Amino acid sequence: MMVLVITAAPAGLRGELTRWLMEIDSGVFVGNPSQRIRAELWQKVKEGVRDGRALLVYRAQSEQRLRVETHRHHWEPVDLDGLTLMRRPLPREARAPNEAAPTRRTGWSTARAAYRSRQPAWKRGGQNRQSE
Repeated sequence: MMVLVITAAPAGLRGELTRWLMEIDSGVFVGNPSQRIRAELWQKVKEGVRDGRALLVYRAQSEQRLRVETHRHHWEPVDLDGLTLMRRPLPREARAPNEAAPTRRTGWSTARAAYRSRQPAWKRGGQNRQSE
């Protein structure tokens, strides 16, 4: 059994994967190909995913009975005494100063800021009304 999850991949790659695997949700493929076919599909995914990312989970002879491989993914599999765990990236505050951080926009959207600017000040929390 094999599960392949791709994000932000071209439609051509998704179409090629449907030849061998069943797409059960957008970007989630499931199937039971041979080891050789799985390796070739994974190679095509790594070459064709471009700016996207990919995650592959398949059956293996291990304690957990599965193996995880990633490509351009911010979570990474780490072997810890024979168990595979997924390591998440550290928050920005806990990183070393020279370590590059993935860029991510934070805060309110411009649409939300425009909506809030049209609200009265007492709804925005600018003035506190006192109850009598």
